[in-house]
Amino acid sequence: MIELHTLSDSEILAAVGPIMDNLMQGSTEIDHARHTRDFTDRMKCIVTPERLAAMCADYQSRIGYFRRREFVALFRRQASVAVVWKQSCSRSADEFVAEAVFVPHGDRWLVDHAMVF
Repeated sequence: MIELHTLSDSEILAAVGPIMDNLMQGSTEIDHARHTRDFTDRMKCIVTPERLAAMCADYQSRIGYFRRREFVALFRRQASVAVVWKQSCSRSADEFVAEAVFVPHGDRWLVDHAMVF
C-alpha cells in the first residue's frame, strides 16, 4: 500500500512519470486501452473511446504530437498528488502545460485528472 506521506518527491516522480508517458503515448496513438490503462473508474467513465478519438483528432490537427515534457512542480494533497510539466508539441513552438492528479490505489497509482492546455 502506498503511503503518500512517506515518499519523497523523487520517489513519486519515478512512479508517476512512466504512467504519464504511457498516457501520452496512448493519446498520440489514439489507443483508448493504453491511454486509460491507469485511470480511476471515474476517469474511465469520462474518457470514452469516442471522446478520446475526438480530442486527439482536434489537438493533433492543431498542435501535432506530444514531444518533450519537462517537470515543473509537484503539489502534495492529503490523498493525491498533482504534477505539472512543461509540454512541447511537434507542430507548435508554443509551450503547453501538462498536468495530472495521481491517487494511490493499493500498491499502484491511478490518474484521476489529466489535461494539456
